[in-house]
Order: sequence, then C-alpha cells, then structure tokens
Amino acid sequence: MALRLADGTAWSDVLARAVDAAPEAFGPPVDGVPTLHNLIEGGWQAVGSPAAVRTPVDNTVLVNLPRLDAATARAAVAHAATAHRAWAATPLADRKARVTDALDALTAHRDLLALLLVWEIGKPWRLACADVDRALDGVRWYVGEIDRMLADGREPLPGPVSNIASWNYPMSVLVHAELVQLLAGNAVIAKTPSQGGAVCLTVAHALMRRAGLPATLLSGSGEELSEVLVRAPEIGAVAFVGGRSNGGKVAAALLDTDKRHFIEQEGLNAWGIWNFSQWDLLAGHLKKGFEYGKQRCTAYPRFVVQRELVDQFLDMYLPVVRSVRFGHPLAVGDDWSAGDPLPELDFGPLISAAKAEELRRKVDEAVRGGAVPLYRGRLDGAPFLDGQDASAYVAPSVLLAPPGRSRLMHAEPFGPVDTIVVVDTTDELLAAMNASNGALVASLACDDEDEAAKLAVDLQAFKVGINKPRSRGDREEPFGGRGASWKGAFVGGDLLVQAVTVGGDGRLYGNFPDYSSYPAT
Repeated sequence: MALRLADGTAWSDVLARAVDAAPEAFGPPVDGVPTLHNLIEGGWQAVGSPAAVRTPVDNTVLVNLPRLDAATARAAVAHAATAHRAWAATPLADRKARVTDALDALTAHRDLLALLLVWEIGKPWRLACADVDRALDGVRWYVGEIDRMLADGREPLPGPVSNIASWNYPMSVLVHAELVQLLAGNAVIAKTPSQGGAVCLTVAHALMRRAGLPATLLSGSGEELSEVLVRAPEIGAVAFVGGRSNGGKVAAALLDTDKRHFIEQEGLNAWGIWNFSQWDLLAGHLKKGFEYGKQRCTAYPRFVVQRELVDQFLDMYLPVVRSVRFGHPLAVGDDWSAGDPLPELDFGPLISAAKAEELRRKVDEAVRGGAVPLYRGRLDGAPFLDGQDASAYVAPSVLLAPPGRSRLMHAEPFGPVDTIVVVDTTDELLAAMNASNGALVASLACDDEDEAAKLAVDLQAFKVGINKPRSRGDREEPFGGRGASWKGAFVGGDLLVQAVTVGGDGRLYGNFPDYSSYPAT
C-alpha cells in the first residue's frame, strides 16, 4: 500500500504555522527558501551568511540558517552582558512571572514545536511531544521551587550563561536549561545547533523574548564562534552538551580561566548481565532503549554478558531487536484521517545522511576486523513514501565481540547499533563496562541486588541502575558524569540552580581540576 504524508504535516504547512506564530523571526526567502533571523542585541536581525538546512527525514531543504561571524557574535555577547546586569537586579517575583508567561506561550504552541522537531531532527511524534513536554513540565517545577533554592542567599552569576548544546534535545535540554538559568537571574545566550532544531528554537525564543526574557539566539560555525562564546570575559558560565571531541576543545579553552562551566559529553554507557534470569523484565527495558535510534548521551549501546548466560540473553534480545519499528515519522496509509494517531515508531532517521554513512562504515569496519554480525536489519519494508530519499536511515545492527582496535569497541556509536562483549569473571565485567574512561549512566542486571550493589561501587558511571536503566533524570534528580564524560559542575534539581548562581555554603558538586565531589544518586 502506498503511503502519504498525514494531512497538515507537510513541511510547507508546518513552516506556515511557524511563521504565523513568530513572523518577526523570519526573513524573506533566498532562492525560494525562507531565512531565519538571529536574536541578537535585543531583537531579531537579518544578519549572517545564509546556509541551507536539510531535514534528515527526506533530505529536502527546510530553511536557510544565517551564520554569524565572530565580530557580530562578540557584539551580541557584549549586549547580553548589559542585559544580564539589568535582569540580575530584577526581583525574583517578576522573573517568575515572565518565565511563567513564556511557559504559557510555549504550551499554547506545543504541537507546533513538536512537529518542527519531527521534521528538523527526525523524532517520531510521540518522542517529539515528550521532548517539549519534559521542558515545559520541568521548568514549571522549578518555578515552584526557586524561592527555596535561592533562600540561602544565592545570587546570579557575574555574566550571562553561554549554552552550546547538541541537536538531539532542543527543548528538554537546551530550552529547559535556559529558562531555569533565567529564573535564577541570568541572561542567556544559546548557539543554534548546526545540524538540526533551528526553527523549533527560533519559535521558542521568539515566545521567550515576547515574555520579556533576556535571551540571545545566534548561529554560526563552532570554529568561528567558540572563542567568543567560551572565552569572552563577559560570559559568566559555559554550558556544553555534545561529543568528547568538541567538549574537549571547550574544556581546553577554559583551562586558564576560573569561569564556571558544566561540560556534558557522551560516554559508552554499558549494561552488565551477571547471574540473571528475569528476561521478560529486561526485554521491556531494552525495547524502550531503542527510542530515537539511541541518539542520546544516555543510551545503552554496549551489553557485557556472562558467558553462561549468552544463549538465554540472545533468546530474549534478538526478538526485541527484530520488533523495533522505524521509518518516515509522518508516513500514513490512505485510510488515515484527521484525528487518527501519527505513526508509532521507535525511531526515524539519524540526524543526517553523513552520520548514517559514517555509522555503516563503523559496522563494516568492525565486521572486517572480526566482530560477529548477530543481526543486521534492512530498510526493506520500513514505512517510506514512494521515491523519498532514505539516505539518513539506518536499520538496527548487533555485533558480537567487536575487535579491540574497532571504533565501536571504545566509542559510543550514537545510532541503533549494539555491541555485545562476553566475560567470564566479575573483574572482566567491570573492565569491559569501564572501557570508555567514564560514563554518564550504567546498569546491572543481576538477580541478587546486594551483589549488584557491590559491583556498582566500581563502575565509572555517575548513575547506576540495578535491573533498570538510568536516565538523565528530571526535576529534583541530579545529573553528571564520571571520568571523561563530564567536566565542571553537575546539574539537575537544586544542583542546576547552584551551578548558575554564586553564594551559599559549601562547594559545588562536580569534576574540577583540583577535586571531584559526588551527590547521592
């Protein structure tokens, strides 16, 4: 049966709704494609060199994103610093009222923001809605808690917070963090991720700006803007979420400064299987783990399995992998009508055709090096539109025993590729789970929870789940990393507000050059 786009979900329809919601943030078309503005110096400005942004859904051009040069970004940072001083002096009650106004406006456009995420970064509808909802619900929780969090005399930072985040969670990570930073009395600067989320973030920041919040949103290459957004003396703190390569560059740029920072980087999060028998329980967790094609810092792409349990693990695991659903997130049959649910998929495309091809090369490299391909899915039969470009889609793959020299052995694949390592002793289990020099999360599947708790002590992960996965967390949950996965202050709950304020008693939790301090998780 031929598939079609669900009514009202074509990009032209979604873009028209975005322009209607925030006309001030869009400029005239260039080569027939609308161009976004940058939110700098207090308003939306038509500056920068336009570059076409494509969707991973079908590789068509969505908008033009104007990239700024360093000089323009430098002026934007200076203006943000001035706005920061005024905002820091604004009474907390007024800050809460303006943030609440922004939340109400964002809530009114919730479905539009989610549809933008579907097109821009390929999230299936349910997951796109969850990203928006987590942001809005999380910030509302902070609005109710902020008086208590600042009661010990904490004050805003000396300058605005510079936010450099990856493309995978524009709302629940980036916008969420910005609104809490604003609530705590800081002006905010955000760099638009180059790979996706620009229109969603533009609409969100237009609504934030209308509520009177001192927010800056600018775009440009990391190489061009990093010096300004990281090292400018006016910047009060740097928040980074992304890969270890770029995160390492940001950390290196901060070495000779005392600037507040929190640098979240991916780690190879592992799930250990030892003396375990509750396979139905584990199957449910692993199916959910494929959401968004495992394109997140807290995904579990590595399973470390006791040799005696490998056959039972595979009996459970391989049917789970085969049941994963992926494809065009808006493709429906002819019998679909308005009001019917959009496709229920585990994931859509990867963020780009280039990333998909890179992941396929990594799999082929590992197999040539000796990894055993236990399962390699195919795109055949996935729900696609006739003739659509599917170059950004990758079916799940499972590899047993990737060779030590393989990139998949030591680095997170950031896609639907799992690797399995077989071990005989608990020492081998711990060594294999700690292979990436630190992780954000880890989990152990073990019938004896006391035994699991003893093993967990030696895992290089910030959070360890026992017979369940651990996630980044929401609201009061702290979040951080061990080893190379995190540098600087930890965030989440009270820790996020402490990270973007000064004062109070005690030193911050986090990984710093002269100490590391960990909260209870």
